[in-house]
Amino acid sequence: MHLELAVPALIPAHEDLQEAFDRLRPPTLELLVARGRIEHRPHTGFEAWLAQSFGLDTAALPAGALSALADGADARAAQWMRADPVHLHLLRDHARLLPSAAFSVAREEADALCGSLNAHFAGVLSVTPSAGRADCWIARFENGAPPGGAAPLEVAGDDVDPRAQSDSADAKRGHVLLNELQMLLHAHPVNAAREARGEPTINSLWFWGAGPLPARAEGRWRSVTADDPSIRGLARLCGAQSLALTASADSWFASPPQDGRHLIVIDALRLPHALRDTEDYLAGVQALEVRWLAPLLEALRTQRLGMLTLHVPDAAEALSVETVRADLRRFWRRPRALAPWKD
Repeated sequence: MHLELAVPALIPAHEDLQEAFDRLRPPTLELLVARGRIEHRPHTGFEAWLAQSFGLDTAALPAGALSALADGADARAAQWMRADPVHLHLLRDHARLLPSAAFSVAREEADALCGSLNAHFAGVLSVTPSAGRADCWIARFENGAPPGGAAPLEVAGDDVDPRAQSDSADAKRGHVLLNELQMLLHAHPVNAAREARGEPTINSLWFWGAGPLPARAEGRWRSVTADDPSIRGLARLCGAQSLALTASADSWFASPPQDGRHLIVIDALRLPHALRDTEDYLAGVQALEVRWLAPLLEALRTQRLGMLTLHVPDAAEALSVETVRADLRRFWRRPRALAPWKD
């Protein structure tokens, strides 16, 4: 069995996190990098890496249609986008965006907010939380679509103005819709309760991931394990088995799919530096080490795995590390600090 593990944001790009990462010295990760074979690629964003890896003919991932496909909708009908819940910290002439990855969204909150939006915008807009993720919402538009941009995580913490992307007639209609839905969200009882608890309110939606469903995808994997609905949609499009992300490698091996090549995507570390808490980041790396990397190394040693490939697609220089059991005997290649990661 060949297992590929994609972990965006694993290697920190900022000096303060690099120093903390060097002090942590995750032993399994360092061993795999020291003994394995490293391939460097030009830097790409995570969504672009996904599009390339699944053989799509565009670098812009149509996350809306793919997420709809993952949930069993007719993704070739109407227009789809992701409409992820966000908190906009409003300032005088711009706003700071806090994505849902930085706060919790309960399923009942998502259902209540989407239900109110759908009742208000009936015949124009329908928003549904993903079946697997209450913090990932999917929008279907009957007539046109509002302006959309990069994924929320790509612009999180930056100064943003979601209304300043175009002066076209469609964009102006989108601005009106966005203003209206923000007013509805602001007055919603769910947000009143969140504010009373000291939690960020869900006061806007971030529209991104537009585009038609690709005609096909070319995955090289028998199964794809991931939390994000757009990745599960890619799995379905290429005919791979789509699996929910488990808590650990041991849980994944409890009912492993057929022999062959498999992909697991773990995106729990993916949060912009502007919103990153160093201790939370290091705890996430340590959890990855204990729950995934150490058991996978043991699976290599016991030949339960024939090959393990670790991808860090959004590093300053995109990286892949391929390791087989025989590589582990290369004792002369000693583990060392990984930040910055070099051969």
